[in-house]
Amino acid sequence: MNTESRIFCIAEHYIKITFIDNRYNNLSLIRSCLPFMVEEAKEPLLFELVVDDDLTPAPKTERQRIRKFEGGNGDIVVDVLPDGGYQFIFKDLSGNECSMMKTSKKFDKCYCALKGNFDMRVFGINNVLIIAMAMAGSWKDTVLIHASLVRQNGYGYAFCAASGTGKSTQVSMWLRHLPGCDLMNDDNPIIRVIDGKAYIYGTPWSGKTPCYRNTKAKLGALTRIDRAKVNSVEKLSPIEAFTSVLPSCSSMKWDVDIFRNLCDIVTKIVEVTGVYILHCLPNREAAEVCNSVIAVK
Repeated sequence: MNTESRIFCIAEHYIKITFIDNRYNNLSLIRSCLPFMVEEAKEPLLFELVVDDDLTPAPKTERQRIRKFEGGNGDIVVDVLPDGGYQFIFKDLSGNECSMMKTSKKFDKCYCALKGNFDMRVFGINNVLIIAMAMAGSWKDTVLIHASLVRQNGYGYAFCAASGTGKSTQVSMWLRHLPGCDLMNDDNPIIRVIDGKAYIYGTPWSGKTPCYRNTKAKLGALTRIDRAKVNSVEKLSPIEAFTSVLPSCSSMKWDVDIFRNLCDIVTKIVEVTGVYILHCLPNREAAEVCNSVIAVK
């Protein structure tokens, strides 16, 4: 049996992934992580994930159901374990179980088993990694946010919206019509607060757009998309900003500690970052109007 371990640096956090048996489970399942692979960790690991298909679910008598919820691409079943850790079951849209993960309370130790064909295993391990990254990160002033991210002149501008509302469309308008722009991520960037400043990073998870860039920028602004018949931009008050940003962040509301961490991080972000609503049409003028208001001069 061949065992393989690799180190990755994502949002300047180090994680370690170990494949216990790499016949079926190996780097081919996480190709989007390859731009983030490094030789060694230069600081303590954010978390370690061990991939072992021999991992078995906790007995029903040793876990308590939190809930089953729709995760966007399939159901996720969550149970709490006696030590405060969790067990997750990830299913695809066809209802197939693709992965099972067990974690410690702070998600610094994670273990998973994968099932099914290659595509199911890819789906399973990437869901595991996204959850582990988001929850472990909450203890380190780090949040994974559902947004499309464009960079201009060294600053990152994140656009948030419900799926299908137009965040990717607005970013595409920036890329097409505004100078000095490039795409950093189209679905799951990471924000970190470091020494009182907010930074935003590309990640290995970018939805349907294959944009897996190991990039970093100062966070310029967060903007929520609202479809309208006239293009305009509204800056939000701190309370409005908090309630606008929070729903786009990955968390677990039932875990008091992790949710408190998230609220603290979002508070820090809105204290140092402008948060806006863009009332817009899907056109060039919307990008120009938005840029004129939110771009760091």
